[in-house]
Amino acid sequence: MGLIPGLSFSLKRAVGISGLKTKIARKTGIPTSKQGLERKIGNAILKEVIGKKK
Repeated sequence: MGLIPGLSFSLKRAVGISGLKTKIARKTGIPTSKQGLERKIGNAILKEVIGKKK
């Protein structure tokens, strides 16, 4: 636990990995998080099964 409540440090953020992943996700349209990827795949499957919404 940190010394100051509400203040945390992220090595990935400091190095720039988080920003790079965000840029890639925005340009390709493919989420880099597991939850985002699952949501995108699930929506695509539902569109095929149910049909496209108007």
